[in-house]
Amino acid sequence: MQTYVQVTVLLLLAALIHEGAAIWCYRCTSATPGCADHFNWRGIGFLGEQCPESNDVCVKVTERREGRETITRDCLSALSFRTDIPADKYEGCRPAAKDVRLAHYVNHTIKEHDVKRDYFTDTTFCFCFLDHRCNGAGALKSSTLAAGAVVLLLLTKMCLL
Repeated sequence: MQTYVQVTVLLLLAALIHEGAAIWCYRCTSATPGCADHFNWRGIGFLGEQCPESNDVCVKVTERREGRETITRDCLSALSFRTDIPADKYEGCRPAAKDVRLAHYVNHTIKEHDVKRDYFTDTTFCFCFLDHRCNGAGALKSSTLAAGAVVLLLLTKMCLL
């Protein structure tokens, strides 16, 4: 019995040790099955990808307009082309920044191009970097794996008594 508990604790500790320096994030859009508001990692078929930058941040971008919602989960470095990323990139959610000079000198009438990025009326960026694959949660919270580890350790302590 005691060997079983030790092996379980060692496996749990091995799962908590991070392999590389870069963070792992889910990288998908709400057009992908399982990547919408009710996130299901089994629906997207993979456990995320390692971000290209060593100091990267996982991002969940939610864009809304008249009842339609588009969600993008990705690494911050992959979204560097966007000009509406908030300056504060610490853990948590905040509204998109307004770029008043965006497409200031563009003059064409094709509204589908959305060069001024004003199609969506509400854009929210949620940043997280304290845990791998943290951009999968609906409301970004701390890891349930850590909570599970505490519960498992308490249960093993109770079994040893």
